[in-house]
Amino acid sequence: MPPVDVTPPPDRTPSLAPDAALARADELYAQGDAIEAIALLTAANATRRDHRIERRLVTMRFDAFQAARWPQTRPAVPDAVEDLFPGAVLPEIGPADLDVAHVRSALLNHGSLIVRGLVGPERVAQLTADIDRALAGYDAWFAGKGLATAAPWFEPFAHEPKKVERKFRRDVGGVLVVDSPPSLFDVIDTFDAAGIRRIVTEFFGEQPALLAKKWTLRRVPHDTGDSGWHQDGSFMGGDIRSLNVWLALSHCGDNAPGLDVVGRRLDDIVPTGTEGAWLDWNVSPLMVEQVAPGAVVRPIFEAGDALIFDHFNLHRTAAGPDMTNDRYAIEAWFLAPSTYELMMAGDGAEGAPPRDQLPMIY
Repeated sequence: MPPVDVTPPPDRTPSLAPDAALARADELYAQGDAIEAIALLTAANATRRDHRIERRLVTMRFDAFQAARWPQTRPAVPDAVEDLFPGAVLPEIGPADLDVAHVRSALLNHGSLIVRGLVGPERVAQLTADIDRALAGYDAWFAGKGLATAAPWFEPFAHEPKKVERKFRRDVGGVLVVDSPPSLFDVIDTFDAAGIRRIVTEFFGEQPALLAKKWTLRRVPHDTGDSGWHQDGSFMGGDIRSLNVWLALSHCGDNAPGLDVVGRRLDDIVPTGTEGAWLDWNVSPLMVEQVAPGAVVRPIFEAGDALIFDHFNLHRTAAGPDMTNDRYAIEAWFLAPSTYELMMAGDGAEGAPPRDQLPMIY
């Protein structure tokens, strides 16, 4: 197959019937036009939902990333900008103000940004239903009822073969988005409607990738335990460029588990496993207080609110015995492909966690 062209095509994709769309997309992909093929399948599925298309989109996004030629140097983006939120601990904006200038300013000066009402009630209801269906599909598959019962809402992604990892994820209320092809389609469609594609592309200065192992559908039980403080850069590496869109789909932070967030910019990976840490990959509460004294915030989220941050942000699940409701949310990490090799290289330490988060074309 020729090298894949990852330049986004103009918005001129016709909508075809499912069989014709699948055939034409495979032709385009074989010619190296992966982005055009993905756009064609997306348009066809938006007109008439078809589970075959949704499955093909999952595999095509993954295969296309592996075949693509990515830049060897990082595009130049600012590493210091004016603070548009002076005096704020955890900045907030509404959807009308969502642009890369506000995102970059918030992250580089404060560590994260809340976008209130990023997603409307209809989308929230759709994604919440997707989560319930995906978890039910996983449960049927794990119980041995077969894919005929679990599909299409749960179909194990071929490149995440470890059943034990899926079990661990499910025990804390999660399932990978790529394990649910209809959900992946709905999440991407929701993000595109909310302008996330534009934001992430401008933030990186290049076409973004999504990280399959870090896009997660979550229905977190009200009695969940403390996940421990952590930075995702401790898993992915500190030299990458990343962005996470954490989308709340239910009210949380007081009567349901939310997030505790350090409202301060950190530019390094904080030591893990020190005195008071629960696990070797956790940052201890003592270390949190040392690197960011008095900066811990527990925001209250409404359904449709989002928190945007990168791999340096220090956070944990906000849980407590007074919480009585479960929390629905979606976690969606993006990567700048020019930093993929840095993520894969890791730190080389014996026993270090795997860095391959399975990037896919977004």
